[in-house]
Amino acid sequence: MFVAQQLRKNNIAEYLLYMWQVEDIIRAYGCSLTTIRREYISQFDYDDEKKDELTDWYGDLIRMINQEGCRERGHLQINRVVMMQLIELHQQLLESPKFVFYNSEYYKVLPFIVELRNRGVRSEEECNEVREREENEIETCFNALYGTMMLRLKKKEISQNTQHAIKEITTFIGMLSDYYKKEREEGLDMGD
Repeated sequence: MFVAQQLRKNNIAEYLLYMWQVEDIIRAYGCSLTTIRREYISQFDYDDEKKDELTDWYGDLIRMINQEGCRERGHLQINRVVMMQLIELHQQLLESPKFVFYNSEYYKVLPFIVELRNRGVRSEEECNEVREREENEIETCFNALYGTMMLRLKKKEISQNTQHAIKEITTFIGMLSDYYKKEREEGLDMGD
């Protein structure tokens, strides 16, 4: 909760990746607040008041996960809204003549996005599912970043090509995150 609050203010991309990890942590503990409190929250060096706040926060997230049908997979509505805001901003930046560097970075990353999508689809059934969902390029980037983060946590080997792609995607998503923050704090002039 405390990390999420700070990240939301400073870096929306890191916030979203963090919140996806929190969703997975909740699932790993069987969506049980008692277990999360006993086995996870108890590890933090917080006073009782902060642990209680954290417990309440996890309790709220567990309720949302149950209400929104995300116990097995998927993302909470609060996280999907952030993704939608990033996708909308991405479109606005691409359509504006004022953000040449952003456009340049996007077209630099686009081949990696296409490759990731092609690699991620293994069967015709999966291909149809992807078409139905129409995953946006920004979602593809976040899925790649999150997947790589999980591989690193598991100490799995990551190929040089994947590392290069992730480095480029990180730069691109970092730009988008910076523009998101600027838009929220002072507004962006998108031009004509």
